[in-house]
Amino acid sequence: MTTDPVRRISLDPAPLAALAPDLVVEVLETATSTNAVAAERARAGAEEGLVVVAEHQTAGRGRLDRSWETPARSSLTFSLLVRPTVPPADWPWLPLLTGYTVAKTLRAEGYAAGVKWPNDVLIGDRKLVGILVERVETPTGPAAVLGVGLNVSLTEDELPVPTATSLALESGAPSGAGPDRTHLLVELLRSLREAYDAWQVGGADATDRLRSSYAAACVTVGREVRVDLPGGQVLTGRASGIDDAGRLVVSGADGESVVGAGDVVHVRPATPDGQQ
Repeated sequence: MTTDPVRRISLDPAPLAALAPDLVVEVLETATSTNAVAAERARAGAEEGLVVVAEHQTAGRGRLDRSWETPARSSLTFSLLVRPTVPPADWPWLPLLTGYTVAKTLRAEGYAAGVKWPNDVLIGDRKLVGILVERVETPTGPAAVLGVGLNVSLTEDELPVPTATSLALESGAPSGAGPDRTHLLVELLRSLREAYDAWQVGGADATDRLRSSYAAACVTVGREVRVDLPGGQVLTGRASGIDDAGRLVVSGADGESVVGAGDVVHVRPATPDGQQ
């Protein structure tokens, strides 16, 4: 293993190798984007279960092409390649399944994590995990890349935005320290694979269970929200639930509206007058 000047430790390859054959983990010292690498591997014929991890991601991507960079070995940045066989209409559940499973795994590790619709993971009102799920067209059919970026040992000065946080900050760990990244990665990958497999084979019943569990864990539900839509439109109201397609239900002055993740620029808590 190698360390950086603040004693950030590289991932241990042995526990990751033990995840095979269900998961095959490829660790890169540096990558622009693990999602981009995983998509390239998918187009070249990689099978479901490939995981691409970067110790240092230099151009991470989020929704709406937002990008960021964090210090080497300060985060967990990885992408899981899957090849869903469920109907295309069910694919929008993949981001919600990913966010819910990551939050559930972190709660099991002792962190008070919740999901902000559709898939950001928060502690309180501060963002801990960003998730980007992308569809990839390949010669053998469509695939999906589940990309996760978890802030582990970032200090306050290293956060990409002031509204972010890290596991080290939330646990009060010394500067530059944090929980064991290898342990966390193993637990996250096992949980994601298990949740994905159960959803794949469970049909409508599994999706309904996911909807109920997700809604219960979603910190957006029950709050007054401001939804910024493309073109400058704004929707305000109470986030009252999650519908059967994974969309957010917002109850406002004009009745109920539903919004999908692909239709939204931002979802934020609203002040009483509906302004941020």
